[in-house]
Amino acid sequence: MDEVDSVKRIVILSREGKPVSLRDDREVAWENFVSGQSGECRTVPLPAESTSLILHTSGTTGKPKGTVHTHAGCLAEMTNNVFYACDLRDSDLFFWFTDIGWMMGPWEMIGVQCLGGTYLIYEGVPNHPEPDRLWKTLVRHGVTTLGISPTAIRLLIGAGDKWVDRHDLSTLRVLGSTGEPWDPESFMWYFGKVGGGRCPVINCSGGTELAGCLLSPLPVQPMKTCSLGGPALGKDVDVYDDDGHPVRGGIGHLVCKNPCPSMTKGFLNDPDRYLDTYFSRWPDVWYHGDWAMVDDDGFWYLFGRSDDTIMVAGKRVGPAEVEAALLRNPAVVEAAAIGVPHELKGEAIVAFAVLSPKAEVTDSLREELYHAVVDIFGKSLAPEAILFVNAIPKTRSAKILRSSIRRKYLGEEIGDISSVENPDAFEAIGNAR
Repeated sequence: MDEVDSVKRIVILSREGKPVSLRDDREVAWENFVSGQSGECRTVPLPAESTSLILHTSGTTGKPKGTVHTHAGCLAEMTNNVFYACDLRDSDLFFWFTDIGWMMGPWEMIGVQCLGGTYLIYEGVPNHPEPDRLWKTLVRHGVTTLGISPTAIRLLIGAGDKWVDRHDLSTLRVLGSTGEPWDPESFMWYFGKVGGGRCPVINCSGGTELAGCLLSPLPVQPMKTCSLGGPALGKDVDVYDDDGHPVRGGIGHLVCKNPCPSMTKGFLNDPDRYLDTYFSRWPDVWYHGDWAMVDDDGFWYLFGRSDDTIMVAGKRVGPAEVEAALLRNPAVVEAAAIGVPHELKGEAIVAFAVLSPKAEVTDSLREELYHAVVDIFGKSLAPEAILFVNAIPKTRSAKILRSSIRRKYLGEEIGDISSVENPDAFEAIGNAR
């Protein structure tokens, strides 16, 4: 703070009742800050297009970007998602397990409060001091709607079924997820073990730059494992091939062909980068940067960031597909796949795996994981190497930082990692090589 002249006031709360020494005139204790204030707080009338939030994206595609959002845009989109996709009711207790620095924190608070609902605020991680802390919390408060990332679920799976089996989670009515693609085994564990096979999984996806969802199912729709249903309400989305033509039954680029109210008004102090990021590929079309597919039954799927694609001898594969193959092995709780330069193939696959506490690193396990990929994709897409690490570098929103992992593996500068949740994990990448 000594180097930031723009900060005018620092309010300090002594959360454990311990005395706090104030360093200068900018610092004020919470009790003094609020003393003497009126119990009334009138709403300040503002134009609908006034800025309400500046949310920084994770930086998975480069330097973090400050996305500017408006009052009307946030209210329209977040309330839409919470009410229709998550079916919020007056009797519900809503709980999305999220970092407040991630879009889903403001999304939950604004959406639920606008509808007069109730949500739970939680501090800490889901598996400390015991692996069932999250399940205990759901039971203690009677949570009816739980949202969580696939990464967090895989972490909890690694602890074993006994930690969830000992708790009655019958108050749950709706399950939610976002942040990254699912693998089938983790998805079905979430649906069957946590939701008891009765709760719809509202697997939605959008982005910080949208303050909401491009794809999202509704609780009344039939679903397929790992699917996102289809376009969220009010969204004109499509899947394009490389030439900008709609494609069905194959993987292509997720795009949005018409605007929605919650789209960011631009990047903070960087308008050119905003236009280049979303509108430079096809005229008047929002290029989202995700691989997507619509199957023959009309169900939509995502396969990770298009800039993470691996091209092996002319064959394109998404890293999330390789990771899903690895995660089929019960010994693996997390995985990341990258493409690295190869003299003959152009690129080769290198995979990283985080094992469950009970699993041991052995040559036979590495062989099992090798064949798990080959059995699905064939020998041409066989991994060049499978390496074991204790953690995968991720953002706070649980996105795997594949491009940064690749640079670390290749001995290059990682770049901006200010939004990385666990920067120490990069050392494991280097050591694994």
